[in-house]
Amino acid sequence: MTGSKSDILAVTTDGMPGREISEVLGLVRGSTVRAKHVGADIVASLRNLVGGEIREYAQLLAAAREQAYDRMLDDAAKRGADAVVAVRMETSSIQKSASEVVFYGTAVRLR
Repeated sequence: MTGSKSDILAVTTDGMPGREISEVLGLVRGSTVRAKHVGADIVASLRNLVGGEIREYAQLLAAAREQAYDRMLDDAAKRGADAVVAVRMETSSIQKSASEVVFYGTAVRLR
């Protein structure tokens, strides 16, 4: 049984190269919904006028991805997984100022 989420391997492939899957534990997922801050919106709007990367949004989404990924690994750790295979990430707009990030995959035990 895996000790912590930091021990869990996560891959986008359907299997783990060099390892055999001994047991499929099921779907695991993690998600978060993040909303833009009014101050960040103002700065982003100004930056949008001159072009280039909108760092405030990039940072917001990077933090959301990390949190959703960590939550997926937490779910896998609770099931006693060694790995998560077929990992996918999706994003969607909930409303004009909020986005959801979801990570999901199949929790497995390895030989």
